[in-house]
Amino acid sequence: MTVTWEELGWERVAAGVGRVRLPGWDCTAGLVVGAGTVLMIDAGSSLAEGARLRTRAEELTGSRVTHLALTHPHFDHVFGAAAFAGAEVFGAVGVDTVPAEELRADAVRNGLDETAAAEAADTLVRPRHLVSGEWTLDLGGGRQVLLANIGPGHTAHDLAVLIPGSPETVFCGDLVEESGEPQAGPDAVPSHWPAALDRLLELGGEDALYVPGHGAVVDAAFVRAQRDALAARFGVSR
Repeated sequence: MTVTWEELGWERVAAGVGRVRLPGWDCTAGLVVGAGTVLMIDAGSSLAEGARLRTRAEELTGSRVTHLALTHPHFDHVFGAAAFAGAEVFGAVGVDTVPAEELRADAVRNGLDETAAAEAADTLVRPRHLVSGEWTLDLGGGRQVLLANIGPGHTAHDLAVLIPGSPETVFCGDLVEESGEPQAGPDAVPSHWPAALDRLLELGGEDALYVPGHGAVVDAAFVRAQRDALAARFGVSR
C-alpha cells in the first residue's frame, strides 16, 4: 500500500517535494525524491529527531536518504545530521568552522536537554561538500537540484536549495521566517541579509513557493516584504 505524505505528517509542496514542521522550535526539514535517491534538507535538533526524520523518509520513499543539505549552522537544523549515516552532506563554505561547543551551548540555552546537546555536539557531522557559489546536484530521473551559497545573512554560511518544477520550490533556511520575526543572533550579518533575499527572489522568481526555516510556505511577495522590513530594521539601503 502506498503511503501518502500527509499520512506520515509531511506537507507535499510539489511533485516529489515535501516538508515537515518539527516540534519544539517549529523548524522545517525538507525532502526531495529522485530516482533511487533522496535529499533531506536540514536534519533536526538532536540525534533522536534526526533518526525519526530518517525513518519517516524511508517509509515514505522506500529508499534511504542519500544526500543531506544543511542550510546553516544552527543546532535546530544540524544536530540530527549524524543519524543520516552514509549520506553525502552539503553546506556553505565555512559552515565546517563553527565550533561544536558553540552549538552545544546555544542548544542548551534554548532548552535542549544537556545530554542530548552533548551527544549531538560530540558526533557533529561536518559537510564533505562545501558550496562556494552554486552546485547542481543530479538526483537522477531528470531531477536536478540547485544548491546556492547566497549568504551571509542570517548567518555567515547560508545555503538555499532550489528545486525546479511546477511550481519551483525554494528552501530558504532561516533567511526567511514566517512564524515570527527573523532572528538575528550574534552570528548574523545584517548588512548583507537584504541582498541575500534579493538573490533568493532572483533564483526562484515570482511564481515559486518559498519554504522558510520556520513557519508556513510563503510566496515571493512575502519574501520581498520581509526583505524590506529587514532593510528598514538594520538601516540597509539598496
